Amino acid sequence: MTEVVETEAGPARITWHRARQPRFVLAVSHGAGGGIEARDLKALAAVLPAHGVSVALVEQPWRVAGRKLAPAPKTLDTGWRGVWPALAAPGLPVIAGGRSAGARVACRTAAELGAHAVLALSFPLHPPGRPEKSRADELLGTGVPTLVVQGGNDPFGRPAEFPEAPAGTYDLVEVEHADHGFAVPKRAPIGQEHALGVITDGVVKWTGSLG
Repeated sequence: MTEVVETEAGPARITWHRARQPRFVLAVSHGAGGGIEARDLKALAAVLPAHGVSVALVEQPWRVAGRKLAPAPKTLDTGWRGVWPALAAPGLPVIAGGRSAGARVACRTAAELGAHAVLALSFPLHPPGRPEKSRADELLGTGVPTLVVQGGNDPFGRPAEFPEAPAGTYDLVEVEHADHGFAVPKRAPIGQEHALGVITDGVVKWTGSLG
């Protein structure tokens, strides 16, 4: 089911993949360079409903309007805030999630919106080649249980670059050999389906551990 939601940044769109007996809503948005057709978002929408998690794929207003360039982070946050009432409408705890720029939005707004947890897919820890421009404070400041799923060869931040998680601030699942879009090269010892399975298995296990 697809739902259009008016926000202060323009109309956003939610595509629902509902569980029969859901315990949570996992709301995930796309990055700055693509939409909800991203391989990891499609995989989560296909797998999680069978595990009691309804998945809401959120398209930011700039994507709905057909623009090719994402707006400033402040505008992305505005769009996300605008869809939150629709995400919370089923009356279930909402896990805020996203990939890349969408992960940053989820982290920045989690405490304000009352998110139950945060799922950060391909969190852009820093711009490629600029490790001094760290965004770790966004990740460490969610205030709720947080899972990072990161490609082993992600130029925006490899797993070893992430700061130590103080007092269990977040958990990290590494997808070996994967890039920022979780693509794995043909020469890698694992295939693409295996890589996607690492993502979905990790998220299923983590959502199962949430109270």
